[in-house]
Amino acid sequence: MSFTKTLLVSTAVAAMAVGPVLAGSHMADELTIVSWGGAYSKSQKLAYHDPYSDKTGITIINDDSSAEAVAKLRAMNEANNITWDVVDVVAADAIRLCDEGLAMEIDPDTMLAAAPDGTSAKDDFGNLLVSDCFIPQIVYSTTFGYRTDLVGDTAPDNICDVFDLEAFPGKRSLEKRPINNMEWALLCDGVAKADVYKVLETPEGQDQALAKLGTIKDSVIWWSAGADTPQLLADGEVIMGSTYNGRLFALIEEQKQPVAMMWDAQVFDIDGWIIPAGLSPERQARALDYIMFATDTQRLADQAKYISYGPARASSAPLVGKHAELGIDMAPHMPTDPNNAKNTFLYNYEFWADYRDDIDAKFQAWLSK
Repeated sequence: MSFTKTLLVSTAVAAMAVGPVLAGSHMADELTIVSWGGAYSKSQKLAYHDPYSDKTGITIINDDSSAEAVAKLRAMNEANNITWDVVDVVAADAIRLCDEGLAMEIDPDTMLAAAPDGTSAKDDFGNLLVSDCFIPQIVYSTTFGYRTDLVGDTAPDNICDVFDLEAFPGKRSLEKRPINNMEWALLCDGVAKADVYKVLETPEGQDQALAKLGTIKDSVIWWSAGADTPQLLADGEVIMGSTYNGRLFALIEEQKQPVAMMWDAQVFDIDGWIIPAGLSPERQARALDYIMFATDTQRLADQAKYISYGPARASSAPLVGKHAELGIDMAPHMPTDPNNAKNTFLYNYEFWADYRDDIDAKFQAWLSK
């Protein structure tokens, strides 16, 4: 057994051993929660943070560093100084953090709330429990928004329109990382959807993806924060750009910007919480108490009142109704709506957990050329 696996098992055993004791022990009076900022963090504040603070009186400190969560948690662990209590990460990052022993293992049947009808959390979350350390919150997609007033008479409706500078001249925004960009590039370079990850495993396939991205590199503004593309679209600095569907919902429906969605080849993903390994008993108890509250059936349904992400619990889906402020039905704005999900791309968590560091290094070297 590898060192990281040994550490992971040890952490899991310790967590299960102290779990019932922590539930009744003294808890910290503040909580540092790390997330993505913008419309997403606002939805969490309204659905989770404010109700929890009202219930407990604790202070929640928000940190918008989720995009750097893996690197920062590695550094904190190296320095033996863990300053975060609950961290919002995508599933692939949760798998990496779990494998490295940097995230606490969660027993869903004792550490997460059952559904109102008694269904266990394990059954309610089902196959979205992709890691022993990961507590799913939402199903979301990364897709494209475009300026309706800048793309001409024919709106883009195919992912490969992103690579068509002749039909759609102008700046695009793409995330400053290989994930999704490499997959879209291969799709638009003739690779069949079913073969994308098989091709991307090879150095030749990685070079092929980068070469395709190179055809538009000079027309790309690279983004790092989820709020970047919505702002670039609002300012008219790009004619189209990738971001999370909930950010585009806020831009279109709440801000009434001249922007529309292009759902083709949207990439489904899941996002959720991890609790860092190595917290003091008091901080771990507080983090577990927050997680129990924030991932129950009603709370996950409540988040869908503020942003168009699907709740990760099966029992939450029937409770999704109208937007809390706009009064519009939220179901048609979900990435899982049949009209939006006609051609989706399924993200491979295990692939990116295994290959992320190596392909990241190659991608950043390519960017700097």
